[in-house]
Amino acid sequence: MTTLNVLIPRQPVPALDVPLLGGGRFDLAVSPAPTFAMIVFYRGLHCPLCAKYLMELERLHDEFINRGVLPVAISSDTAERAAAMAQKLNAQKLRFGHDLPLAVARAWGLTISTSRGKTSIGIEEPALFSEPGLFLVKPDGTLYWGSTQTMPFARPHFDEIVGAIDFVVKNDYPARGEYLGLV
Repeated sequence: MTTLNVLIPRQPVPALDVPLLGGGRFDLAVSPAPTFAMIVFYRGLHCPLCAKYLMELERLHDEFINRGVLPVAISSDTAERAAAMAQKLNAQKLRFGHDLPLAVARAWGLTISTSRGKTSIGIEEPALFSEPGLFLVKPDGTLYWGSTQTMPFARPHFDEIVGAIDFVVKNDYPARGEYLGLV
């Protein structure tokens, strides 16, 4: 049995380096964001809920950029499937990473699902893929906030995250959930 990794706030996150659509790479260690890197792991092209979710991120993209938050959407999909997702969303601003190794997904605490064939929108699921997660990583490479799901439903709302970032920055609010002592 494989154990699932749990990321701890105020601790370094695992390495993350994936190719980007249009060329280049997203390497978390090389280009830290001024305030936070926002890493949005999505299930893939086959997921209609992911498309709706990423559409909202595309809509609010400039709100995050104006706050020094650099969003990137990443999946284990191939470049071709990631490009089809970007095209489906008519994404003009959001960066898409692809070919996420599932071992890296698991290192980030994401759960892995197996294919159930074609989805409700008629697109074949990959044999294996990661479930969603959203992380805010500080410029020093430590976790500020993270959320993972074992299902495609009930994800954090981007408009609420914008407001939370405003509060966090204004009040120098520390990352929470860092206690590792005995309970």
